[in-house]
Amino acid sequence: MNRVFKNAALVLAVIVFCAVSLLSQAGAGDELNLGVHAYKQARYAEAILHFQKAAELDPSNIHAHLYLATCYAQQYIPGAETPENLQMAELAIEQYQHVLDSDAAHTDKSNSAKGIAYLYLQMKKFEDSKKHYQMASDLDPKDPEPYYSIGVMAWTICYQPRMEERARLGVKPDQALDPAKQDQRKACEELKLKSAPIIEEGIDHLNQAIKLRPDYDDAMAYINLMYREKADLECDDPTARREDLKIADDWVDKTLATKKTKAEKTLPSLPNRQ
Repeated sequence: MNRVFKNAALVLAVIVFCAVSLLSQAGAGDELNLGVHAYKQARYAEAILHFQKAAELDPSNIHAHLYLATCYAQQYIPGAETPENLQMAELAIEQYQHVLDSDAAHTDKSNSAKGIAYLYLQMKKFEDSKKHYQMASDLDPKDPEPYYSIGVMAWTICYQPRMEERARLGVKPDQALDPAKQDQRKACEELKLKSAPIIEEGIDHLNQAIKLRPDYDDAMAYINLMYREKADLECDDPTARREDLKIADDWVDKTLATKKTKAEKTLPSLPNRQ
């Protein structure tokens, strides 16, 4: 008899647990829907409250954490160094990391890795950003966007120091650094030593992005910029500089042609007139 009561109690406990679980999931779904509605209306603070509640009710709901991360990221303002603003980025990263640590689908994990990488890129934490873009590539090798983003990051890392050095030396943006002048030659050598490997890596990643997406005109535009970075560091080799600039110009032509082709494909077809 005691065994019967114990079995009945166990069954009842399981039923209660399942019922509570189903109610929690239903409540989480309602909160998720309310959050999505608020997000679409750009009521981000309200959306965050709903997504937080959904995650509390059902911690295994990956979409609740993804939406919550997206809301926090939406509130982050790049370049603003206030504690409140940086906290938004950290909260977003925390939610994305929750997805990465879960058994979520590869697509969700890849999107989370890209979300973290993008935030770190905006925060100018380039190594952390690159690490997570590479993680996204590992999760989805056919996605061209992480390769493109690493290429953009490479240009960002190289461009700013070069322009700052030019400003310091009083060299105009369209002028080549003059190796006959000792200060300009030294600056060029130092920049080349630091930037040349980054430029090559950036070009390689952008080419890979285009290999995966042949009409990736944004990647083409950045290859043009990367070759201009490369050309500017060919201070002691005018021939190499001209060749790099020629390649850059070719990529400009490819970019424009690709944009034109894509625009033509999106034009509505005219009705036939008999």
